[in-house]
Amino acid sequence: MIQIWDNYLKGHVVVFVTSLSSLLAAGCSSLTLESANFSWPIENELKVDAGGMIQEDRYRISFNVKPLLYEETNDSVNVSGRLIDIIRDVQGYYYLTGPQFKNVYVFRQAEGCLVLENKIAVSEDGLLSPGFNQRTLFIELVDGRDKPIMLTKDGGKKENTK
Repeated sequence: MIQIWDNYLKGHVVVFVTSLSSLLAAGCSSLTLESANFSWPIENELKVDAGGMIQEDRYRISFNVKPLLYEETNDSVNVSGRLIDIIRDVQGYYYLTGPQFKNVYVFRQAEGCLVLENKIAVSEDGLLSPGFNQRTLFIELVDGRDKPIMLTKDGGKKENTK
């Protein structure tokens, strides 16, 4: 009887160890889900609140833009009511600008924050009424008074001649 019980336990231990090894090996391997498209179909124009925050409800993102406004305008106090234009490209980078901005800021997502990837100079006088359009290989910046500019996350820009 003891030998039957001993063989029974050995069989289950082998199955358990084999199963556990398979699970651990699978847990150590990298899982990659490719062909992801992070783009937003249209830009969003968001109003800054008194605390310096903007919030986009459709895509569930919010963050404080006071450091961005200080970088662009040297003012992080008079922020309430400012407009920030934001769009996300296919690779997941965020492009931000606003009226009177001279630059477009490209951010990448990190753990609990957005990190500046690039600052792209786009207007010496400041943008009047900027807007973004989603394109396959770039983000198009329009301002109404100039030709659209094609932007890439690495700082590439080219005037759209169409």
